[in-house]
Amino acid sequence: MARPSGHDGVVYQRGDSKIWWMRHRDTSGGRHLESTGTEDWDEAQRRRRERLQARDNRPLEVVRRGEQLFFKDWVAFFMESYSKPTIRAAKTHESNGRMITHLQKAFGSWRLVDMTADDIEQYLRSRLKKRALVKTREGYRELGLLKATTVHQEFRVLRRCLNVAVRKKFLPSNRCAGVEFPVSIRGLFRPHLCYLVGAADD
Repeated sequence: MARPSGHDGVVYQRGDSKIWWMRHRDTSGGRHLESTGTEDWDEAQRRRRERLQARDNRPLEVVRRGEQLFFKDWVAFFMESYSKPTIRAAKTHESNGRMITHLQKAFGSWRLVDMTADDIEQYLRSRLKKRALVKTREGYRELGLLKATTVHQEFRVLRRCLNVAVRKKFLPSNRCAGVEFPVSIRGLFRPHLCYLVGAADD
């Protein structure tokens, strides 16, 4: 079997540390060593692959800058620059704000690069089990379960938000592209492919 090329990078552990490190080469052949920041081997491999993809498709420095960007900071920029009139209608901006409020509660403290399709799917499933709240004089009153259309609207806003992050080269890919939207049927959840309509959001 052919020996793996050092150009493809490797992950390894240093001394007694449980954190995985990765070693890879840039386009000019220079060697880079850096921590993956995780003790999980599969996650370390995923980050190594993203590094290699970033190396081949865009400057690593841009991706590294994106790794320091938190979701809460990115959506604030998105709402200011890509949601307000005259970019979007006033009603659309108001609706986006409501959707972002729920997304912020789940992902606000996350870094953009740490979000995965599985995390987003879990969020959608959790939201479909929540009940709608209506404000009254006595406080909030629970209604029925959230409608799938409401949760799907949150997903569409998140997908567009991450599409912009990809275009700005803060993310190598949109995590929403691999998400299957769970549709509630008779108390069960059935996956429903959503990424085929993603291009329409742009």
